[in-house]
Amino acid sequence: MISVKAPGKLYIAGEYAVVENGYPAIIVAIDQYITANISESENNVGVIHSKQYENDKIEWVYDNNQIKPLNDNSSFNYVISAMKTFDKYVEELNIKHKLYNIDIDSNLNSEDGKKYGLGSSAAVTVATIKALNELYGLNLSKLQIFKLAAIAHLSIQGNGSLGDVAASSFGGWIAYSSFDKKWLANQTNLRDVMEQSWPHLMIEPLTPPSDLELLIGWTGTPASTSNLLKSVESSSNVDRYEQFLVKSKRCINKMINGFKNKDIAVIKNQIKENRNIIVELASFTGIDIETSKLKRLCEIAEEYNGSGKSSGAGGGDCGIAIVEKQSPIKDIESKWTENGIIPLHLNIYSEQEA
Repeated sequence: MISVKAPGKLYIAGEYAVVENGYPAIIVAIDQYITANISESENNVGVIHSKQYENDKIEWVYDNNQIKPLNDNSSFNYVISAMKTFDKYVEELNIKHKLYNIDIDSNLNSEDGKKYGLGSSAAVTVATIKALNELYGLNLSKLQIFKLAAIAHLSIQGNGSLGDVAASSFGGWIAYSSFDKKWLANQTNLRDVMEQSWPHLMIEPLTPPSDLELLIGWTGTPASTSNLLKSVESSSNVDRYEQFLVKSKRCINKMINGFKNKDIAVIKNQIKENRNIIVELASFTGIDIETSKLKRLCEIAEEYNGSGKSSGAGGGDCGIAIVEKQSPIKDIESKWTENGIIPLHLNIYSEQEA
């Protein structure tokens, strides 16, 4: 049996703007995982199973050289999409299909099943692609894994930046900007798409300053990224949205330079700036991005000379704070706890830990 894992993610800055082509964000992979175990089937039927859905499984077969599920279960949509995308690529490479069983496990949610907002759908898609890469022995690069996973994920979710897929594929800290999805939709040959440069796509590893500490607080309230994105997309205030994009790009580029120059002061200042930019976006779109708990998380971080903001789409889920390693971290987390914010003690994931 082959076992692989793909990490979850947290957005540090650049949310909402990153869904547009070429607008940057900073994202980090964290050491909570989706694990995929895969093995060739010993009969004519493959099985998809997850420890999170003990009573559910999907059996599948090849029918006219295509993957055909024998029963429906939306819980496995991203896994099946990844399987079909990989299968199309294998077919274009003239490699014989394999029939296999795949078993999924996750620790991206809380013990009682609530979502932290760590990108479980992206991680399960990447984990499936990585498992198939190992099964077929294709030796795909991180970028190639990202491309296949992005195509598979986009076919189900239909919107978003795919930055969570990039973080899960590459690990560590990355600067990311999204590709042209209209261009991708017009491509027909998957083998060509895998070899081409994707317009506007940027995935650049970053190394944080040695004295930077990332703190993560969970509000206990799940949020729907897809619904929040749709709310922003439906906003009629085009001029203010364009101003938001310009401000966000300028801010994130300064933050990227802060990483490159190992300047934690610049990074903290731009975290504050990005928070203000996103709060302004919330005000003219009328959506609740920085909830009262997320606002309090940020205020407490600033009381201790740190910088905080919502992470991802906001509206719940997690917030982050950037502080210096010598900061009174226990005091910050104690105040968070007093305000109903649960500190998550997660570490940065790098590929060497896989």
